[in-house]
Amino acid sequence: MDLNKIREMTDAELSAELEKMQKELFNLRFQHVTGQLDNPVQMREVKRNIARVKTIIREKELDQVQA
Repeated sequence: MDLNKIREMTDAELSAELEKMQKELFNLRFQHVTGQLDNPVQMREVKRNIARVKTIIREKELDQVQA
């Protein structure tokens, strides 16, 4: 996911995106355990995208406190 696209999202959109990614990661983990996951690299990408979204959420929180 593009970092600029994430930065343009509202707080509600970020929360929804984070929830969606966490569900996707859960499903990927489930597939991995059952041996149905075709591309294990996809788990790493989803984890990194979750970290990106969490970082942007935290940056926005800090900006609101400083303002």
